[in-house]
Amino acid sequence: MEIRARMAPSPTGYLHIGTARTALFNWLYAKKNGGKLILRIEDTDTARSKPEFEKDIMEQLSWLGITWDEGPFRQSERLPLYEKELKRLIENGTAYWCACAKEELEAKRQEMLESGIAPRYSGTCRDKKLGEAPGRVIRFIMPERTISFADIIRGTISFEGSSIGDIVIAKGLREPLYNFAVVVDDADMGITHVIRGEDGIANTPKQIALQEALGYRHPHYGHVPLILDADRSKMSKRNAATAVSEYRAAGYLPEAIMNFLALLGWHPKDNREFLKPEELIAEFDIERVQKGGAAFSIDKLNWMNAHVLRTMDEGELIRRVGWEDTEKNRKILRLVKTRAQTINDIDVFAECFFKLPTYEPELLIWKTATKEETKQSLEAILPFVSAGDVSRIMNAAETRGKGNILWPLRVALSGLKESPGPLEMLDALGAEESAERIMIAIERCGK
Repeated sequence: MEIRARMAPSPTGYLHIGTARTALFNWLYAKKNGGKLILRIEDTDTARSKPEFEKDIMEQLSWLGITWDEGPFRQSERLPLYEKELKRLIENGTAYWCACAKEELEAKRQEMLESGIAPRYSGTCRDKKLGEAPGRVIRFIMPERTISFADIIRGTISFEGSSIGDIVIAKGLREPLYNFAVVVDDADMGITHVIRGEDGIANTPKQIALQEALGYRHPHYGHVPLILDADRSKMSKRNAATAVSEYRAAGYLPEAIMNFLALLGWHPKDNREFLKPEELIAEFDIERVQKGGAAFSIDKLNWMNAHVLRTMDEGELIRRVGWEDTEKNRKILRLVKTRAQTINDIDVFAECFFKLPTYEPELLIWKTATKEETKQSLEAILPFVSAGDVSRIMNAAETRGKGNILWPLRVALSGLKESPGPLEMLDALGAEESAERIMIAIERCGK
């Protein structure tokens, strides 16, 4: 049997980091088993579904390296199929039109809650043989028996159908709701494995009952743990900071995010922290996915991103940063990437190499030295800087004191208290530009 998994995001917001992690697990599972991954856009929520969100979802998935073999399929383009299957359920007596008003249903729900009874629809309209009319919905008759399924991550899970009650599956013949549409889609697309977040567990018995009523085969289900915020609360899908595009804009690398997300709820047998995409595919085992929630740690993501950044091929990193590939730029990159956690950090730390620094003259002075002494120190090493003679600069540092020479040299070259070493900066900037900056510093000491 060919493995056929699916990614099924709703275009009601930008791609959320949790949705990306679920998509990644499906991608890894399909790739590991030589299967196919289908992209399905679940856009039946016409009020909230937006083209810009769909575009973002596909762009960010592609940026992460998560590819699909078929699709995208859009539920909004599959309405005739849903209508056909809804009619079939109504004809075989497992679904019916319901005319109960929302206000009436809410009143009964509150009454049940106050009586300590779990709310469920009583089946008022089951035998009324109603037809289609404005304001009516289609309900499915849930079987009053135990519904069990073998979750490939969590083991056997059971629900009592009698506790669920008849569920609404459509607002009209061409307005299917989630549980019905995904059942029809999964069957029509030959989906063999549904890997999704644990918040989908409660929907599984409803979908299994619908599959049985329609004569469909059940896919295998696996429910992955939710991603939690650092305080162990559920990560909000509407928090802009959890959108993949936000991390991308902040300078995170797709390889690092993929690696990081894979380890949120799963780990390889040897507990390695860093795995390339091909290694993730080779090592991925769905049975090693944990049941408990995985806490999102921005510190770990930063650490992982910094590692990927430092170990990336130099030419590739230059390309990612967007610099011209020159020897000078490679020298600068080597200096600043050791301090950087993101691509954006590289640009910030490298700024002093690409434009003349601005600083207060007092910053040039080392501890108890005077302006005049600092000026003399800079004048003493200017010829050596112009010649690129590092040994004579160090001889001057031994004679005048390292702080008195190397501190003003650092500030003159970078304009910063903290920067790469002054001699490394001298090498990256070159003798001519370094000498120009020293002369500017000498002038500032005279003011």
